[in-house]
Amino acid sequence: MAQNQTEVVLITGASGGIGKAVAEKFAQNGYRVALHYHNGKERAEALQQELEAQGCTVMAVQADLRESSQAEAMIKQIEQQWGSVDVLVNNAGVAQQKLFTDITDEEWRNMFAIHVDGAFYCSRAVLPGMIYKKQGCIINVSSMWGQVGGSCEVHYSAAKGALQAMTQALAKEVGPSGIRVNCVAPGVILTEMNTRMFDAETLEALKEETPLEKLGETEDIANMIYFLARKEAGFITGQIIGVNGGMVI
Repeated sequence: MAQNQTEVVLITGASGGIGKAVAEKFAQNGYRVALHYHNGKERAEALQQELEAQGCTVMAVQADLRESSQAEAMIKQIEQQWGSVDVLVNNAGVAQQKLFTDITDEEWRNMFAIHVDGAFYCSRAVLPGMIYKKQGCIINVSSMWGQVGGSCEVHYSAAKGALQAMTQALAKEVGPSGIRVNCVAPGVILTEMNTRMFDAETLEALKEETPLEKLGETEDIANMIYFLARKEAGFITGQIIGVNGGMVI
């Protein structure tokens, strides 16, 4: 494990899937990692124990990010223990397949509350610390459907598209303060969420549609997010970076 890192990273939705892989990547490279979860307490605490056994510095923090007060309290808890957040990964999200005409008002609002409001609340809460230090990095996790739209996932696509627009606008606003804001847009990734949504036949069809003729792994996304947080990516901001095997070009 890399040593001499004092940077603090907060990863929302870190109890499984992409979030778990991102947490492992940062923790194993010496970052102090705050693992956010909403309902996945057991999985988050199991990941914390697993990483601590490897000598990593980790804490699990709970919040419903649809509520600004809970997001702010979570950030304050992290800051009181470790100081200001250096890297924020807005990864928390949900997906749903549904005909547009069947989407309820509640489902539409919930999709935006989790993906857009949550990222807004967390970003707003960490920015004062980043601005004070004149450095920081915010990485939003979107989707290729935020770029080109997905049939029967209009509310999901719209929310992810909004997150991408927020990325670009915020990057312009906070760039003079030395803060970079980027967005990773995954393609079809073999996560628990996707294997639950799609049957084996559908996943095979998606694989065949992908120019690289394979589906992505959570580590593919974690590696890109980790790169964007590093000094090697110091001249990259405001970008929507697709990690999709060539499905969206």
